Amino acid sequence: MDTVLEISGLTKRFGDFTAVDGVSFSINRGEVFGFLGSNGSGKTTTVRMLCGILTPTGGEGNVLGYDIYSQTENIRQAIGYMSQRFSLYEELTVVENMDFYAGTYSVSAREADARKKELIALVGLEGKEKQFAGTMSGGQKQRLALACALLHQPPLLFLDEPTAGVDPLSRRNFWKILHQLAAQGVTVFVTTHYMDEADQCHRLGFMHQGRLIGLGPPSKLKNDLGVDTMEDVFIAFAERGEEAVRER
Repeated sequence: MDTVLEISGLTKRFGDFTAVDGVSFSINRGEVFGFLGSNGSGKTTTVRMLCGILTPTGGEGNVLGYDIYSQTENIRQAIGYMSQRFSLYEELTVVENMDFYAGTYSVSAREADARKKELIALVGLEGKEKQFAGTMSGGQKQRLALACALLHQPPLLFLDEPTAGVDPLSRRNFWKILHQLAAQGVTVFVTTHYMDEADQCHRLGFMHQGRLIGLGPPSKLKNDLGVDTMEDVFIAFAERGEEAVRER
């Protein structure tokens, strides 16, 4: 499979504090990669470096073939990104929000018209085109945000806790869309605190105090640790991480 993202020894320090400490992994085309860890584990800092927002302190890597130091603008234009907060304009309609992001990503008017119809159907917002974003439910807002992130047809999509605060049915429908995208070759990098979502990823990476302490498919991680659920996997890695910290 094609490698779309690869990092080696990725490190980020803020003064004397090391937020990310020598992290290494790669991700393949069409993979749903879950990134897990407790708050403050370094997940967001890692994602911000991969998205070209933060400059690493050390290590090396590339995203879609672009260097994470010297080609950050290329990375930002090539990827799709969706945060846990609804970052669109609530006073604009569904279509107006999509038009705004099409302009941001320099998508031509002709291409944007075709993409809007395709994406509105993909995320299940048919009939909502003229609805103001501020009047939509949480699940509908997240699906609109996903559609906007996909307008420029990015081969790699970063999702930072995209279903936080969304009801279980909306979360399930959202993940169906993610797997549809992966089947079409889109690579999905997602952070989540929901263990049922983690179980749906092809592979997982576990962060603890800036270090990557676990990596592999959910089934293999459960088997290796001798546990039955992702909740148990999370707890086991958290405990292992604490032991490693005490031994440093």
